[in-house]
Amino acid sequence: MPKFHVQGKVVDGVDLLRKSHWTWRLDVWPFAIIYAVWLATVVPSIDIADAAIVLGGIVAFHILVFLFTAWSVDFKCFVQYSKVNDIHQADSCKITPAKFSGAKEIVPLHFRELAGSSATEDVEEICFDFRKQKFAYSKDKETFYKLPFPTKETFGYYLKSTGHGSEAKVVAATEKWGRNVFEYPQPTFQKLMKEHCMEPFFVFQVFCVGSGVWMSIGITSTMAKSRLKTLTELRRVHVDSQTLMVHRCGKWVKLSGTELLPGDVVSIGRSSVENGEDKAVPADMLLLAGSTIVNEAVLTGESTPQWKVSISGRGTEERFSVKRDKTHVLFGGTKILQHTPDKSFHLKTPDGGCLAMVVTANSWESGLFILFLVIFAVISAGYVLKKASPIFPEYTLYIWSCDGYHGLEDPTRSRYKLFLSCSLIITSVIPPELPMELSIAVNTSLIALARRGIFCTEPFRIPFAGKCQSIAAAVLICSLDGRTPLSWIAFALSSVDICCFDKTGTLTSDDMEFCGVVGATDCMELETDVKKFPARTLEILASCHALVFVDNKLVGDPLEKAALKGIDWTYNSDEKAMPKKGTGQPVQIVQRHHFASHLKRMAVVVRVQEEFLAFVKGAPETIQGRLINLPASYVETYKKYTRQGSRVLALAFKSLPDMTVSEARGLDRDVVESGLTFAGFAVFNCPIRPDSASVLSELKGSSHDLVMITGDQALTACHVASQVNIVSKPALLLSRVGSGEGYEWISQDETEIIPYNEKEVEALCDIHDLCVGGDCFDMLQQTSAVLLVIPYVKVFARVAPEQNELVMTTLKTVGRTTLMCGDGTNDVGALKQAHVGVALLNAVPPTQSIPPSSETSKNEDAKSETKTSKQSSEAGKAISLNREGPLRSKVANKSDSSSQSSGNRHLTAAEMRKQKLKKLMDELNEEGDGRTAPVVKLGDASMASPFTAKHASVAPTTDIIRQGRSTLVTTLQMFKILGLNCLATAYVLSVMYLDGVKLGDVQATISGVFTAAFFLFISHARPRPTLSAARPHPNVFCSYVFLSLLGQFSLHLLFLISAVKEAEKHMPDECIEPDSDFHPNLVNTVSYMVGLMLQVATFAVNYMGHPFNQSISENKPFLYALVAAVGFFTVITSDLFRGLNDWLKLVPMPPSLRGKLMVWAFLTFTACYLWERFLRWAFPGKMPAWKRRQQLAAAKLERKKRL
Repeated sequence: MPKFHVQGKVVDGVDLLRKSHWTWRLDVWPFAIIYAVWLATVVPSIDIADAAIVLGGIVAFHILVFLFTAWSVDFKCFVQYSKVNDIHQADSCKITPAKFSGAKEIVPLHFRELAGSSATEDVEEICFDFRKQKFAYSKDKETFYKLPFPTKETFGYYLKSTGHGSEAKVVAATEKWGRNVFEYPQPTFQKLMKEHCMEPFFVFQVFCVGSGVWMSIGITSTMAKSRLKTLTELRRVHVDSQTLMVHRCGKWVKLSGTELLPGDVVSIGRSSVENGEDKAVPADMLLLAGSTIVNEAVLTGESTPQWKVSISGRGTEERFSVKRDKTHVLFGGTKILQHTPDKSFHLKTPDGGCLAMVVTANSWESGLFILFLVIFAVISAGYVLKKASPIFPEYTLYIWSCDGYHGLEDPTRSRYKLFLSCSLIITSVIPPELPMELSIAVNTSLIALARRGIFCTEPFRIPFAGKCQSIAAAVLICSLDGRTPLSWIAFALSSVDICCFDKTGTLTSDDMEFCGVVGATDCMELETDVKKFPARTLEILASCHALVFVDNKLVGDPLEKAALKGIDWTYNSDEKAMPKKGTGQPVQIVQRHHFASHLKRMAVVVRVQEEFLAFVKGAPETIQGRLINLPASYVETYKKYTRQGSRVLALAFKSLPDMTVSEARGLDRDVVESGLTFAGFAVFNCPIRPDSASVLSELKGSSHDLVMITGDQALTACHVASQVNIVSKPALLLSRVGSGEGYEWISQDETEIIPYNEKEVEALCDIHDLCVGGDCFDMLQQTSAVLLVIPYVKVFARVAPEQNELVMTTLKTVGRTTLMCGDGTNDVGALKQAHVGVALLNAVPPTQSIPPSSETSKNEDAKSETKTSKQSSEAGKAISLNREGPLRSKVANKSDSSSQSSGNRHLTAAEMRKQKLKKLMDELNEEGDGRTAPVVKLGDASMASPFTAKHASVAPTTDIIRQGRSTLVTTLQMFKILGLNCLATAYVLSVMYLDGVKLGDVQATISGVFTAAFFLFISHARPRPTLSAARPHPNVFCSYVFLSLLGQFSLHLLFLISAVKEAEKHMPDECIEPDSDFHPNLVNTVSYMVGLMLQVATFAVNYMGHPFNQSISENKPFLYALVAAVGFFTVITSDLFRGLNDWLKLVPMPPSLRGKLMVWAFLTFTACYLWERFLRWAFPGKMPAWKRRQQLAAAKLERKKRL
């Protein structure tokens, strides 16, 4: 079988390959024959110079084939490998990743005999490593599978484990899993430089630029150095090696963390290095005995410490699941803040640590656009090569009248110069400054986002435009950064059409407000007076929680802290809760059963005086089935408050028989959480952030679909969604029918019920906003209705983390371009799967992130001419204020310096100046100058998503989308300008070249200066302060771009031909040799003036301002550059300064010709401007399908109302 279908989460398929001997590779032996033929037949038959040109073509083609093996995995397989059917004949394999999991790769196949194999029993392992994961071959299943770890055994298996019992088992485990090391190799500058230099765009750029090759190499080396600096920074994220006590071969031994193996039983606890910083957990471990408090912020961004408990209370026949049983797992890389050993466990740890078991260790479109330009250039080169072309018949007679023959038809013509002329025409496709300008466009966006406290770990996602909808610049920009086309998600910010938000901590505040208790008595009204609460209700609120003291500070869930504060009780480090006032009895916690997302509840066993009790709290629908006597108004009560957007928890308890403390701790969780007595509902409010509604309203008004994904109850989620403009139509909730058979849509007030039918969901969403709970996902997956339902849902409630991720992958599958904004543990999977993930960290109050209005922009631009230093200093302050880590260090440094100032008074003035200078240089090195792309430092960004915003607000989503749209339209206009310049240049270098029309050195220099200035100033255009409902065009190949290029080029060509023909009337009859040196004449003068005016018109007409960027009048530097260019054209055309024209090698023009040029230039600019504006009106940005459907439904509903 040559191909294996793995169909896993990482690998989808594996092709078996065998590497060909180098002499039989398709990039070797065919070219050896070609070179031999060239030597045997071509060299003897033609001139040596022509033979060298032929050799150059062969070598160029050979180099291109070699480069294609680096650019395309499939092409490399075709050239250098052969497919095989027998796995034992293969030495490599081509890996096809799962969908949305990256690009194909070729990896070596490993064969080895496992330890313990004998002559009678051949134990062979066939495997390959792919992205730090090992996949082994199964002879039984005849496919590859991910190397299993001991993560799916029963809890009884883990509790009985004592580690590897013999050296043979240790050796076998070492061979199977390897060392516990995740090595991220540090590439050398030479390797990065080679990687950059082999990218398609760099190769083409070097080929096109020729004389500018050193500039391209300089730009590329700068980028390689920047990447090297970033990679060096990332290498700091590693787990420090530490020594642990490991139980092997029946005894405790000290081993380094890198020597750990899956199956090892270790003693783990809080440990720190010399500077007091806590060491990280060296591998994923399952807690067998004891409990710990862990900081998981490095993985999830969640600042609240997590409580990890042992599996000793779980059923011995129950199977372990890493996703479900996270409360028992210490994840590698996290830090233990506090640990409590269990001294009653049968296997004692020698150092007082907790007992744990190690469970795991270790675009095609771009090419078409360039091809379009190259084809025109090749046609023009062919015209020069052969004498004339039917494309430009008006010049054929003129060329023949001069000397009869041109190109290859002229036997006296230098083939070398002819080849150079044709190469110059073909390579005029891309100007040398293009890569620099494209990089500036992206870096400008990076700097603008960094000033708003938004950091990007993958800078080239900024101009990202969605699945296979990128414009040509996507590949070019990513090539400049050394990335392959599939390693970016091309330009998505501009075409994001659906924005998904978490609720708690994202749209709402983390600060919970305890409102009161309802249902504890017969009254359905909310009781806010704590003195009127039943005693049991108070005791449950005070003790049924997972709060803990870390370094003498109470930490935990904000909701539980709010409840404790609301009832005015205290909680001590000895796990005892007692009232601050009153006569309530203290409550001693004996055992905790922590909250689990799949259970939606938690429980504690407590002792009040001498009585043992079980206290339980959780989701009302979960507690409902565990009550002995269900109050008649139970459902009605909790739904009343969830409809108001409150978070409601059901409280319950049960009395336990007399028992010892050890017996109470050993009670099974099902026993503790069954047969309960209802004790009321605790009602909490989670305030909506002040700007959430306005930000989401702006997103909705700018053609973005909005979705909420939360773990809260459906009614609560729908209420909050309606407050923040996600839900605007009557909401329907999908729920199971009361009889338990089938599902139905039910309104929030339960007055409207519609039977569920997956085929009617699309029509239903036109008049209703839909809400689906996590309990319905299994039904959707079993009935294959995921793709029919999820894309039309507005609110997802009670979802688990894996369901959150499923929502993202489903939306991507149906072609939606997704943005996910979240802050907590449950959002990590969705943040990684979304095209654009925005993680909110640290809850820092938002700074002034709103861009200035047009009037403010004008004032700022005016001040920038005279107060540059002031602005740059303010920019530096803006960056530092948005980087919490550096800011704190600086504040600390300032306080230290102030405290030490008294001790430094004896320093001389020179020494003080030296210290100030050193401090200034340190700050500059740390923060940069505010004008270069910032290097993301540790603490600035989350590992969960490419974008990280240090704000307690969702406003950064609009900043990122606005900046992405700005970058896209800037790059799009660059390519339109490139296309027009390329077409005009190809014409000038072909047809007009044969007329002897050339540019002087000074003329070319001034033209190049204006071009560079225009590109620079349009790349610095700031985005508009508000998002527009209009959307930019997502790609180059659309009617708008094609017609715009065609129309403008026709007008430019008409102006150029008319002006040259008019100039020829005043020229003497003479034939100018194309290969001759530059000599000023009237045709040359007119051509230069027309070319300059067309250059100005191209930039001015194609500049894209409102509604995405500043207008030309607001972009002052670009406006001044345009005015300067128009003024320069007017001066040289009117011949006001004869000395200037003589310096430019421009000859005097007849007055009549001068007037015609001015009038024709004005008419050409006006015609191009009107044509461009007409096309922008006729072909607006593509409206999302959901928006069109929504508008049609609204119009249909309006017609019904009228009837």
